[in-house]
Amino acid sequence: MTIQPVRLFGDPILRSRADAVTEFGAELGQLIADLTETMHDDGGVGMAAPQIGVGLRVFVYDTGDAAGHVVNPEWTAIGEDEQVGPEGCLSIPGVRYDVRRALRVRVTGVDSAGVPVEFEADGLLARCVQHETDHLDGVLFVNKLEPADRKDAMRTIRESDWFRAGITVRESSGVGGGR
Repeated sequence: MTIQPVRLFGDPILRSRADAVTEFGAELGQLIADLTETMHDDGGVGMAAPQIGVGLRVFVYDTGDAAGHVVNPEWTAIGEDEQVGPEGCLSIPGVRYDVRRALRVRVTGVDSAGVPVEFEADGLLARCVQHETDHLDGVLFVNKLEPADRKDAMRTIRESDWFRAGITVRESSGVGGGR
């Protein structure tokens, strides 16, 4: 396992749709291990492959109550109930806002060996699944914000030292930062 550099807002891979995984083997296992170690090192509860520069549909999660990975994930809302709660992103340090998400979701995909997985999630895990799947579609949580919050978030990003310096890749800091 290796802690990988994290891609930051402004890196084009974060705005690109990731490709489906078609090959299962040692390289995929290493990617999952690297994602997991990088996520833990940064104090996150989820991380998608594009966040470490890999354009594949894979994410890992560890909410404290549940941990694992999903390859080629898809989710559907269960019911119409929603939750509003705080989100941050390891790729957008220092930015945290409330985001509206489905309260419960059904997740399907496969594991690192290509074996089908399916589970239901609610609360934080449901939020994590939606956030990380958005990454795989090239969508960042700031895109989900109410207009006034989005404007404020973009101002915060533009004023951040890392963005003003043109930094789009950083070494994992081990300081946490959200999802």
